[in-house]
Amino acid sequence: MRVLIIGSGAVGLSLASALYKSGIDTDIIARGETAEAIRKNGIERCGVLGNISVPPDKIRVYEKIEAAQDGYDFIINSAKATGNADIAESLAVRKDSILSPEGLLVLFQNGYGNELKFTDIFDRRRIFNASFAIGFRRQKPYISEATVFRSPIAIGSLFGQSPAACEKLTEAIEQGGIPCRLTEEIGKTLWAKLLYNCALNPLSAILGTNYGGLIKSESSVSLMEGIIDEVFAVMRAGGYETFWESAEAYKREFFEKILPPTYEHRSSTLQDIERKIPTEIDSLNGAVVRMGEKFGIDTPCNEVITKIIKSMEDLYNAG
Repeated sequence: MRVLIIGSGAVGLSLASALYKSGIDTDIIARGETAEAIRKNGIERCGVLGNISVPPDKIRVYEKIEAAQDGYDFIINSAKATGNADIAESLAVRKDSILSPEGLLVLFQNGYGNELKFTDIFDRRRIFNASFAIGFRRQKPYISEATVFRSPIAIGSLFGQSPAACEKLTEAIEQGGIPCRLTEEIGKTLWAKLLYNCALNPLSAILGTNYGGLIKSESSVSLMEGIIDEVFAVMRAGGYETFWESAEAYKREFFEKILPPTYEHRSSTLQDIERKIPTEIDSLNGAVVRMGEKFGIDTPCNEVITKIIKSMEDLYNAG
């Protein structure tokens, strides 16, 4: 089995380490100082899922998708959703060769609708999604730390395909120390992740705090509740489902069971703001706002949160 990982952030590095440990032939797309660091130091994973060191001669690094090999059994896209347009353009140039005849594209990304960028390139039956409630942060360009574990990675198809097509990949990730499973309910799982991310990520970035800090303020709790109500409203209007019957049922579990294990985690949006790079707000709360406009649902909490994050991006870009 041969795997190409697009994206050398904390998630991509951790997946690469797991695949290496499982003996999988793995290539990674990385650029600039990250590519140089991996070539020099290899890849390291540390944190709550254990420690792994990948020697530099065991991972092939390419700085462009166009330079990678042909015939991968799996392409993992773990890059930020902000890069999907460019990734899709690069994959389109090699759509007839970069995957093996039975090869699959698996998206390990936050947000809503990421798969739609790739359905014009590959048959949608070859596109799978992954959802994970695991916190990662990149300590150095070649080091990924797993900071929080709440539940295994879930992999499945939004297009009616059997998740069994990803069984070998799932087993390799699991054997590499990252819990992973197949699911027939990836749609529900992705909506659950969207609820979680929309409620926590941007607000934690705006307030400069970890997830636990958000429940110390009645005002921030009220904002999170409003965000959740709006996500549920657009989800129902679009005919989608998740694992809770109502926003109230989700909020009870969110505050009592879902949030507490990730109390210390610093969101990816906060990390992006600190690094002064584009956030994924357009595929999180921004996506909720767009769906609200489409379905005639008011989303004032998500709209304000989105505008504040975009204002923060504008300010550090202008500075």
